[in-house]
Amino acid sequence: MTVDQRPSVQLPSATRYLSLVADKLALTEEVLRRNLESDVPFIQKSGEYIFEGGGKRIRPAMLLLCARLLGRDSDEEVTYGAVVELIHNATLIHDDIIDHSSLRRGRETVNQLWGNGLTVLLGDWLYTTSMRMAIDHGNIEVIRVLCDGTLRMTEGELLALERLGKIDLTVDEYLEITERKTAQLFAAACSIPAVIFPQRLELAEPLARYGRSLGLCFQLVDDLLDFTGQESELGKPVLSDLKEGRLTLPLILLLPRVGPRRRDLIRRVLDDRDFLSVEPEEILELVEAEGTVDETFERAVGYADEARRALDVLPGGDAREALEFAPDFVLNRRS
Repeated sequence: MTVDQRPSVQLPSATRYLSLVADKLALTEEVLRRNLESDVPFIQKSGEYIFEGGGKRIRPAMLLLCARLLGRDSDEEVTYGAVVELIHNATLIHDDIIDHSSLRRGRETVNQLWGNGLTVLLGDWLYTTSMRMAIDHGNIEVIRVLCDGTLRMTEGELLALERLGKIDLTVDEYLEITERKTAQLFAAACSIPAVIFPQRLELAEPLARYGRSLGLCFQLVDDLLDFTGQESELGKPVLSDLKEGRLTLPLILLLPRVGPRRRDLIRRVLDDRDFLSVEPEEILELVEAEGTVDETFERAVGYADEARRALDVLPGGDAREALEFAPDFVLNRRS
């Protein structure tokens, strides 16, 4: 049974849980748009374009739910929610340049529209703006968490770029890159409420552990959707990762199990950065035959379980219930 054929899980609507922080998420959106205002026309135009494209806002939502869990109720956590979303978008912009991506969320990428030179500077501007916003609240511990997380993300991007197009990427290397590139910002978002004054430093580590495990689960599901999703839902063609030179877990698990002829199919796509001599269906048939999509999903389930266990030491209530639900939502998403 493949992931897209697994039994449908009846989950409560995500809206039920997001309603707990809906007002704060709306304020976060206002803060985002206000801080994208600039007298430089390109920043104004491209910033509006980015945020008109939407996004799940899952990182701000997790931060705000963790803040609610700890009884926070101020504009400070709203600012930090906007900060982590700006950092996330800055990294997406840089990723699209590195990967030569032309589509994101079904729309042309910023680099496709305006070129790499302007776009890389826009990413820098967004990141610097996020740090300026965080500084305004004067909490050095929060700034340290954000800087440490962003440094780890950049290191992950460097590691990924060094291994781009390499067919011998190992599972351990893949997980290290994923932990740095994706999970670190989730961990930072979830732990920040514990270092807002009055601090709850004893809860920072379990919240970070929750966010890290949720981030790993999120990325594995993201990788799976590249094999099982629909282009209309993903906003980009299936197998885009492989076409851009990135091996993800289903293929990393597959490669040691197949002979030279089948390995060569994957190598040719990596070398060509396109499906010039290999059909996408050939790759999809391989992973289905070897069951590595299901194995990847089981690993994602394991990270979801780890995330829920990290909540054991945290206070009960509606926010904790929402955080317990989040891994199931991630596991069952379709875009």
